[in-house]
Amino acid sequence: MNTLNYKGYIGSVSFSEKDNVFFGKIEGINGLVNFEGESVKELTDAFHEAVDDYVAYCEEAGIEPHKSYSGSLNIRLTPEIHSHIAAIAKQEGISINAFIKSAVEKEIAALS
Repeated sequence: MNTLNYKGYIGSVSFSEKDNVFFGKIEGINGLVNFEGESVKELTDAFHEAVDDYVAYCEEAGIEPHKSYSGSLNIRLTPEIHSHIAAIAKQEGISINAFIKSAVEKEIAALS
């Protein structure tokens, strides 16, 4: 998926061949905010305007603009990977959850 970034917000980017237009939505928010443009510049400008308008609306309404997450999620793994993780976690003396949390944190640090 292609994305745009602005002021800490991510916008998804898609293209409609039928309508000959780029379109997207602001991701990770409590609500649905769309934007579109016929060129990359128009799309980028529309995304920036959508973010600015959304942030202004949230400030005016006194609501948190970013979607909140519980910190708990369910993941699907193959039985082989699950077994491998369990064995490594046991050898390290940690829980499966602690192993996965550490692996995700390392991946995020590597991408940042």
